[in-house]
Amino acid sequence: MRVLVTGSCGMLGRLVCSSLSAEHTVLATDIVGECEQLDISNTDRVFEVFGRFQPETVIHCAAMTDVDGCERDPDRAYLVNAIGTWNIACACAHFGCPVVYVSTDYVFDGTKDSPYTEFDKPNPINVYGASKLAGEEAVRDLCAKHFIVRTSWVIAPHGKNFALTILNLAKQRIVENETDKPLTIVADQIGSPTYAKDLAQFLSSLVGSPLYGIYHFTNSGYCSWYEFASKVIEFAGIDQVKVVPIKSEDWPTPTRRPKYSVLRHYRLELLGRDNVRDWKEAVRELVSEWTTAKQ
Repeated sequence: MRVLVTGSCGMLGRLVCSSLSAEHTVLATDIVGECEQLDISNTDRVFEVFGRFQPETVIHCAAMTDVDGCERDPDRAYLVNAIGTWNIACACAHFGCPVVYVSTDYVFDGTKDSPYTEFDKPNPINVYGASKLAGEEAVRDLCAKHFIVRTSWVIAPHGKNFALTILNLAKQRIVENETDKPLTIVADQIGSPTYAKDLAQFLSSLVGSPLYGIYHFTNSGYCSWYEFASKVIEFAGIDQVKVVPIKSEDWPTPTRRPKYSVLRHYRLELLGRDNVRDWKEAVRELVSEWTTAKQ
């Protein structure tokens, strides 16, 4: 099957392309990197690329995911996450192909005291979440054959993500002989880490499936950012640098974040297909891969 992937040079997109390559013909697109150049905010370019490749499925990973950056530049956030996704959805509708859209836990406000299901009503509290929800609405309104996959706290042994930030900061403390300076990490925001490799495999499994709709996908279990960082440090065998919990209000940021955004894989549960591994197992594997690559 011919599958077009947006954002293919990003942390998730490159793993999606790798996961698809054995069984499908993949057109890797992005605004940067050595792939088909595609600015999703450029309507004419989107339709030109679709017309030439004639995709049979699209996996839409491209997004502005810098949460604070979205808050500082909402116009850019909506241009990429809302209008860009609208362009992709319009093209999918025109060429008659299903779309898989990657969304976020930040479409919820975090006020619920139990995990969010696919049937809970979104209510974003920041620009990133609102712009991604606008993308969801475009996909849902324009494409009868769509998958909306909400995920959270995505990590990989490459790219820019929380786990690598913690590892690099800890290593920097050691190299600069500043191990007396602890890593201060927010402890009152709760969510579920997601290994990008596991997410990529799930997204790839949707190609050719007729079971359209909204899905939640993360690694199983949940934790705070503080607990997350502590496990990363533990699995890396770093005992010289301490991790210290702080409150959200003690961390400088322009963005309100949901305090509780755990996603329940309710649709997968009901289908008897919720067999995703625990987040700690995934983090352990990530740290191992990162350590091996550094040697």
